[in-house]
Amino acid sequence: MIDFIPVLIYFFAVIDPIGTLPVFIAATKQHTPVQRRLIALIAFMASSAILLFFIVAGEIILTAMHIPLAAFQIAGGIVLFIFALTMIFGESKPEQEIKMAATIRETAVFPIAVPSIASPGAMLAAVLLTKNNVYTLWEQAQTAAMMMIVLLITLVLMLASSVIIRLIGSAGASIISRVMGFILASLATTNILAGISDYFGLSVTAVS
Repeated sequence: MIDFIPVLIYFFAVIDPIGTLPVFIAATKQHTPVQRRLIALIAFMASSAILLFFIVAGEIILTAMHIPLAAFQIAGGIVLFIFALTMIFGESKPEQEIKMAATIRETAVFPIAVPSIASPGAMLAAVLLTKNNVYTLWEQAQTAAMMMIVLLITLVLMLASSVIIRLIGSAGASIISRVMGFILASLATTNILAGISDYFGLSVTAVS
């Protein structure tokens, strides 16, 4: 059995459903409510397919390229840490991706599905939390289920985006995104330490 709460928090941090709200609203501001619901469903299906692909084939691809998972874990942890710092100290995820959305046509795939929902951090988490030499198929299925729960939460928030954004405002979404950035920084540090431990064969207890 996996630790459900840490895994759920991990995916919530890297997918950031709250931070997706302003991106979704900016990208769909010219659409009707019916079209917005359709875009939300398409974005949900696209991001789910991408992240499930990384759960199934991510480690296989790394193995084929002769990249040790520990090296990928360390490198990914560093990237996630830098990404988390930008969420905390720089422009938050909503601010960054609203600017991105303003330069393109409204679309469900970009920037909503990628990179807002299926972010690089989420892809990395999908690989690291389903390592074949650590987790059984049943545990990997449980992790996939936790990921799908977060994606379903994201879908619900997108469908209710107009109401929610009026309640918390853009400032509220920015604050929540920064809190998620701090949590993500802690998780990234844990992954770096775990990757170093695995690579050098150190007997250090770490949560991956």
